[in-house]
Amino acid sequence: MALPTDASQPRLAAGCRWGGTGEERVILFPEGAIKLQGTGLQVLERCDGTRTFGEIISELQKEFGKTDPEKIRGDIGMFLEQLQRKRIVDY
Repeated sequence: MALPTDASQPRLAAGCRWGGTGEERVILFPEGAIKLQGTGLQVLERCDGTRTFGEIISELQKEFGKTDPEKIRGDIGMFLEQLQRKRIVDY
């Protein structure tokens, strides 16, 4: 599997959905659930299938302005790639 490109439009994979509320948000998928917090939650909330990976990165770079932009891009790309391998995210 490859890292997302700037034009990729990440979204939850078929069979996956949001569960929980507020601070207890989880992604429910056929094999289980993942509790999300912090940056992981912020990233996946933006993976709505309409925003591109480039737009998500741009939004997060504005939010975390003091962090190296290439680190943000690399970390989020690897995070989404791992979720794609587990069939939780498609792009």
